[in-house]
Amino acid sequence: MSRTEKVSAICEEIKKRLYGVHIDCFEGMDKPLFLISEAYPGIWLEHVYDSVFLAKNDPSMLYLAENTISLFIDHQKEDGQLPCLVLDAKRRKFGNLIGYNQIQECVSIARLAFMVYEMNKDREFLKKIFESSKKWVNWLKENRMTTNRGLIEMFVGYDTGHDNSGRLKGLSCEGHYVIDGEVQNASVLPPDDAVAPILAVDMNCNFYSNLVHISKMAYELGLTDEAEKYEAEAKAVKEKMFELCFDKDDDFFYDVDKNGQKRKYLSSTIFHLFLEGVLDKVEDAALIDRIYKRHISNPEEFATPYPYPSMAVNDPSCEGHIDGNCWGYYSQGLIALRTTLWMEKYGYEAELDNLCKKWVEVWTDNFDSIKMAQEIDPLTGIPTRTSEWYSSTMLFYLFAVKRLEAKNIEI
Repeated sequence: MSRTEKVSAICEEIKKRLYGVHIDCFEGMDKPLFLISEAYPGIWLEHVYDSVFLAKNDPSMLYLAENTISLFIDHQKEDGQLPCLVLDAKRRKFGNLIGYNQIQECVSIARLAFMVYEMNKDREFLKKIFESSKKWVNWLKENRMTTNRGLIEMFVGYDTGHDNSGRLKGLSCEGHYVIDGEVQNASVLPPDDAVAPILAVDMNCNFYSNLVHISKMAYELGLTDEAEKYEAEAKAVKEKMFELCFDKDDDFFYDVDKNGQKRKYLSSTIFHLFLEGVLDKVEDAALIDRIYKRHISNPEEFATPYPYPSMAVNDPSCEGHIDGNCWGYYSQGLIALRTTLWMEKYGYEAELDNLCKKWVEVWTDNFDSIKMAQEIDPLTGIPTRTSEWYSSTMLFYLFAVKRLEAKNIEI
């Protein structure tokens, strides 16, 4: 079998897996959903983009994106809190069926919901996501702005979805906050934490994007006053991020602890400034160029042989990283899939082509022994065995093959 034939065969096997295994109804629910993998017995808020991405690339799957958005909205609490995860009773291995224990948004839910609206043009759906998104940002303001610094805060490590990252060092709860074996609601700040509440860069990029897209929803609904209000709030969040998180000497945005100290970890959170459109291509052009040259295209940091690591590989916190599910070192399937939201927009087409080429290389070479797992070593390209048949990895592989073939780039 030639390499081209092997790639084609892998694509067919992935499609069978995606459409034949990963689409299913949760027990007690009648709406099909798009599942992550057998290792994850439900849907986490950070994976909502998977179904939206699938719908963008296969319009017949739009219903899955609608169902996934509705899954979280339908389980939103009266006070506006969205669940961080919804588990399937027949697959559950741990925890409550509906989790409210961390944020773990990772990509703005208002943005993803608006993307779905742009596909379905359903005005009732638009009204639904508009009201839900407003309630969500109000919950964040009321529960995650405890230090009144104009930005929302990280209380526990799982808030970011960056499990086992060095950026969580010093937190009293690098996972959940648990009292007497019971996981606490995300509104509860662990007492006497040395560093939390932390102003987390990625979380505030998401918050900014939520405000921007609520504004877009309002304009679409003809609510000009509300649209302008949320536009102004988004602008204020961006200004605060520059004031508190940006280090002009390093050309980097850092998390900030409760004492106002920057936590200088070179985390992949830098991508969120692009991912959520915080950096304007015109207004911030000079800064974008500096960040790109100094960090994103730097082979000592993020432009590794197999881009893009979850932590710059020269960051000291990478030393002693764990062997799997580690957002303190490995190049993640989620990071790869999310590049489709920003790299072309900012003119990094060649870099996206290279990422696609590397992704196809890794998973084609390793397919016989490891099936589309969650992450790869950024230096060697060797995958870990964490969560095989991982939705984000499979989706990006299909995207990469299609893109490379369309551009006549050798696979």
